[in-house]
This record gives sequence, structure tokens and C-alpha cells, in this order.
Amino acid sequence: METAHPVDEKRGCSAMLWSVEEAVERQTLQIGVSACGATAVVDVLQALGIAVTPETADFCVRTRLRKNEAPLPDYLVSRSEAGATHQQLLDGAEQASGGKVVGRFFAFHPPRQVKLVPWLAHWIQRGAVPVATMNMQLAVPEGEEVPDAWHHQLIFGVGPNAVFMTNPLDVVSEGVVLQRLSSESVLLIRREDVLQRLIGDTQLSMQAQGKSDPRWIIFDVEGQVRQVCCEEECGNEELPKMSHIVIPAAYQSGVSLFALRDSGLGQMLLQAPDLPLL
Repeated sequence: METAHPVDEKRGCSAMLWSVEEAVERQTLQIGVSACGATAVVDVLQALGIAVTPETADFCVRTRLRKNEAPLPDYLVSRSEAGATHQQLLDGAEQASGGKVVGRFFAFHPPRQVKLVPWLAHWIQRGAVPVATMNMQLAVPEGEEVPDAWHHQLIFGVGPNAVFMTNPLDVVSEGVVLQRLSSESVLLIRREDVLQRLIGDTQLSMQAQGKSDPRWIIFDVEGQVRQVCCEEECGNEELPKMSHIVIPAAYQSGVSLFALRDSGLGQMLLQAPDLPLL
């Protein structure tokens, strides 16, 4: 397997925008509900020498919130797009920086021909700032509860088989990060989150959503909800029950790279080819 860019493997397995100590001091903690994308944008701009307030970043990213009090159909639609997509991060960083910053997204799904750490090191060594858009419901450590969301995290460095990220400050193995980066655009919704929004004879219909995104019909979200209801009505505790239903997600897994627009690196990013498919 070849990397998409020429990389010196000997020097290409380690690269840092910040040291761990600097990351502790400089990282921005989550600025609001569902605002991991805007939080990442604050740190992207900081790393590129541009200071913006969290409020400005959140306004420019246009973070979407969950409709927790809405009926089930509206709640599910809000869950499918809560937070931000990578495109909102690209647009938000550009707007918040007054056009000084440009970003480029590299999709990792379907799976790509890329060695993640050397590829990231290639760009970090040149000054690019990466943000990972990951499905955190994959590669969940044994015994831990499945998270209920995707996540954007700034990558401030890589080492051999290790990726260093902020919000939260963490070091994650290359294999785990690659799994989360290579996800289909789907979201698991917990059984209890479905059941507590089924009120009386509420009828779930995803026909309207299906017109704009056929995956609501393809995934048979309505049928999944009916199955959860049937399991509850059956009341047989010995039969296995669905722990989650699967809905479409607005997010696309991959890495966004940011640089100053007028730099050689910025132009290199814009001209770089997509990662080749496996």
C-alpha cells in the first residue's frame, strides 16, 4: 500500500504543532452544547496565529442543536444533523478569519489507500492544522458505553502509531483513529431515547425526510422504531432487545486540513488530489 503523498517514513512518523505541555495550555475546552466543531475552529485559528472568540467561531460554524423536547420524528432528524459537518468547519474557519484561512477536507470513507500517521505528519511538518471528523460509536473500548455522537477533534501531533488530539486532550492509537475516520454516515440512537419520546398514539413517518434523503427509507427507520415498540409490548425479558436504532447522519468521516490562504501551503492544499480508494 502506498501513501497518497511522498513521505519520508524515517522522519515522517512524528510531527507536532504543539508539545503536550503547550497543548495543555493552549487547547480550548468545549465551548458549548454540540459545539465540538466550533471548539476545533477556535484552536485551528489559534494555531495559525489568528485569535477569535468562541462566540465568533460558534456563530460562523452555525452549530445545530438537538431538539430534545420535540416529538420523535423531529427529534431524530435533529439528532442526524446536530453539531456541525466538516463543511460547516471549513466555511466557519474561513468566515471567522475574514478569509485568511482555507481548509480542505479529505474523505476517509469508503476506505482509502493511506498510512494515517505518515500522511498526517507530511502535512503537519509543513504547517497544516488537521481536524478529525470521527464516528465515536466505533472502536469503543470493551466495557464502556457506546457514545451518542460523532466528534470533531483538532490533531496537534502524531508519533509512531499515535495521534495527539485536543478536546479532550488525548493520545489515541493510529488503528482506533483510522476506524473512527473510516465510518459510513450513520448514527446510533439509544433505545431509551426513542421510547421516552413515543407519546400516546404518536405515529412515526419518515416519508417527508425520505424525499430529501432516501436513507431514512432505505434504513427503514420507521420499521426499527416499530420493532422497539413491539419488544416493549411483548414484555419478554429473556428475548434480546435492540439497544439502538440506526439513522442517517449528516456527517462525513475524514480529516480537514487548514492553512493560511495566501501561503504556498494553502495553494498546495487546494490542489492536492483526494485520497485514492482502496
